[in-house]
Amino acid sequence: MKVTVIGTGYVGLVTGACLSEMGNHVMCLDVDPAKIKILNDGGIPIHEPGLLEVVRRNVAAGRLEFTTDIEKSVAHGTLQFIAVGTPPDEDGSADLQYVTAAARNIGRLMTDHKVIVDKSTVPVGTGDKVRAAVADELAKRGLPEMEFSVCSNPEFLKEGAAVADFMRPDRIVVGAEDERAILLMKALYQPFVRNRDRMIITDIRSAEFIKYAANCMLATRISFMNEMSRLAEKVGADIEMVRVGIGSDPRIGTQFLYPGVGYGGSCFPKDVKALAMIAAENGMPSKMLTAVEEVNEEQKMVLVHKIVAKYGEDLSGKTFAMWGLAFKPNTDDMREAPSRVIIQELLARGAKVQAYDPVAATEAQRVMEGWAGLSYAEGQKQALEGADALVIVTEWKEFRTPDFDGIASSLRDKIVFDGRNLYEPELIRSFGLEYLSIGRR
Repeated sequence: MKVTVIGTGYVGLVTGACLSEMGNHVMCLDVDPAKIKILNDGGIPIHEPGLLEVVRRNVAAGRLEFTTDIEKSVAHGTLQFIAVGTPPDEDGSADLQYVTAAARNIGRLMTDHKVIVDKSTVPVGTGDKVRAAVADELAKRGLPEMEFSVCSNPEFLKEGAAVADFMRPDRIVVGAEDERAILLMKALYQPFVRNRDRMIITDIRSAEFIKYAANCMLATRISFMNEMSRLAEKVGADIEMVRVGIGSDPRIGTQFLYPGVGYGGSCFPKDVKALAMIAAENGMPSKMLTAVEEVNEEQKMVLVHKIVAKYGEDLSGKTFAMWGLAFKPNTDDMREAPSRVIIQELLARGAKVQAYDPVAATEAQRVMEGWAGLSYAEGQKQALEGADALVIVTEWKEFRTPDFDGIASSLRDKIVFDGRNLYEPELIRSFGLEYLSIGRR
């Protein structure tokens, strides 16, 4: 099957690569020539485990190609996936300018039937706007009778595990309202659901809503546990024991119950804001979503408050080693990363920060360029050199079993501020380290 994917970000590139892996001929379009050059030169513009190998394998097989040529991309695919960014506007609503621009290009250039698939995370009703944009362009060309289909196919990919999520999906949601689109989408995804039918067919608006509701539910669980972690400290409970206790209830389950320094990334912050805006626009302001967002912003300050409680507001002369910059492991994504807030707050109080991240350092240097007092280490040990205390922000696997003796001998004040509860308190204290974590005694 011939497929066009518009956009080569996390969603678009993973979608294009994985669809080509199943034998489809996929053309990925991006208007950024720098991205396309990286891809055509054999690299990828993002860090995603396993993705580079899939891309290279399918480029070599002739099933995957990259272009900046819009006309060529529209002519190529019967299925036209729109996987462009929908960044938050000033009021928190999703900015659909790139989605509608892609739709207009399709309408402006198509010469036969197309199935236009919204893969981007979009507000309810976007399918209608895409349909209207395409129809408007066809009318301008004097082709109002040319048929096309619009459907919604939201992604449920976790950064750091996106390839595995796409190849072995727990569900595939398709919102469509004509049989032709449904049949083509079923044929496209059939190789991914051979063992068990995981396809959920809905109307377009329900599919659009499913994506927002799912992300906001997960964000709610995270904020709930983060708020409980702060309460646990007040009442003398251990949030890790609480997590195990409530997670053993099958009605609750164990996922997304880990307290920390708040969620970040490209999805949860944006989608919570967008759904809250949708609720307000429909006369139903969401107290819950507002609270989820507020708790998350407060949680990004938890380690800062612990550091200030230990050292005072003036941190002049203090140097902090920081392990982890990306908002989560196995990605270089720095969007809405809690590390950015923590670093900014420490620097504002006069401290210096020596940061190490196994993957995200380059991206971090780009987004935090010129931050005086921030330097980057090439490894864990280098970050510790000359530091007063260690701050752990991202739970990379290589941080799980560190050299505790080495940490204790390197740090002047022998203090670890752990924003991910990586260690057993008794163990780390046995090395002579003071251990301040999230919601624990």
